[in-house]
Amino acid sequence: MHNQMHSKIVNISNRDSFPVHWLKYDPRGLVLIVILLLSISTNCRMTQKTETTAVADRKETSQTNDPLVIHRRAIAIDMHADTTQRLLDEQLDISRRLPDGHFDNVRARDGGLDAQFFSIWVEPELFGGGGAGAMKRADDQIAVVRALPARYPETWDLATTAADIRRIAAKGKLAALMGLEGGYAIDERLENVQRYYQMGVRYMSPAWSVSTSWAGSSNDEVGQTRGLNDFGKGVIREMNRLGMIVDVSHVSDKTFWDIISTSSKPIIATHSGCRAIANVPRNLDDEMIRTIAKGRGVVCILFYPAFLEPGWDDSKKKVDAEIASLVQKASEEESGSMAHKKIARDRVRMEEYAKRLPRASVSRLVDHIDHVVKLVGVDYVGVGSDFDGVQSTLSDLATVEDLPNLTRELLRRGYTEPEVEKILGGNVLRMMEEVQK
Repeated sequence: MHNQMHSKIVNISNRDSFPVHWLKYDPRGLVLIVILLLSISTNCRMTQKTETTAVADRKETSQTNDPLVIHRRAIAIDMHADTTQRLLDEQLDISRRLPDGHFDNVRARDGGLDAQFFSIWVEPELFGGGGAGAMKRADDQIAVVRALPARYPETWDLATTAADIRRIAAKGKLAALMGLEGGYAIDERLENVQRYYQMGVRYMSPAWSVSTSWAGSSNDEVGQTRGLNDFGKGVIREMNRLGMIVDVSHVSDKTFWDIISTSSKPIIATHSGCRAIANVPRNLDDEMIRTIAKGRGVVCILFYPAFLEPGWDDSKKKVDAEIASLVQKASEEESGSMAHKKIARDRVRMEEYAKRLPRASVSRLVDHIDHVVKLVGVDYVGVGSDFDGVQSTLSDLATVEDLPNLTRELLRRGYTEPEVEKILGGNVLRMMEEVQK
């Protein structure tokens, strides 16, 4: 009976073949047919409406001025965070929202981050400026970053190229990358540059706040006159050969210009500011910014008030003198390792800075971005937070969760969506592709 009824219904469009006598003797068939026709008509209208709505939604989305929508459409790349040391020394579980610090999986997701360069930082005062201790400290940090995908498979994948970042972002995951902050771990051996490249490191700065024998730092006395020696120039050439990006944040002026005359590939400042606004040695002057852009590199602005807000660093030094005894006491009372004693000291600094120093805002950060853009254009600027490596952050960009506030301020100042996409990560992707050719 079911098959018979089905054959009659599907042939209803043919009047000659439709058995009218069937309806005469079985009115239930007519009811079923009417219901079917109404259903078909309704479904057609609903399908048309759904398709029309979808088109309208796509059009509205493509033309939206909603900062959060624009932010999440971009690929956001942070070129520098020191969360690595917390992962290693505090054995953090970053799958949950942490009560302190600047970074975890939850806040990274909420902030629309797509890729994080984790700093592999060897503090020379604690682990040496070379030798087995420095290498082990670097290797241990690399291991905790490389373990992220296994530990949090729903959140992290490892990346080493721009294509990796795009692929991972398309899957809705976060890309984990690494950079060596200071060249201490290569232990003055050229072959170790390739060793760390093979371990996944994709940028390196020749020095942090302590000069190496082969490169000067912007932060110590010897660095004021030290540039690259012959070994240092060999390191830069080897980085070029491998496709490892040269980072000039922290290096002395003389080392900067030696890098410029040696490198054949674009260079990057992963977390720096502009001296024209905040005149501190860690920042770049206008000639440096122009030279980086001329070589198709990128200047990434950091989020630390000391290098953003004029006079803030001088005020910090005064506070440091006032709280020196508190910092020392915290270090002495900590019974753990040297790394844990540093954590205790930094915790006191963070608390005291919050009470004693003014907070800068994301507006000041964008002042630095504006300055770079006015000098060289929007194609040569990015961001590098320095999260978990500083003891004070911006009032409205205090953690990675607040990253959309940067996009809001950029849009408020008149940047277009394509320009915002370049600043958040597009320029870095372009530069990575050029360096890794």
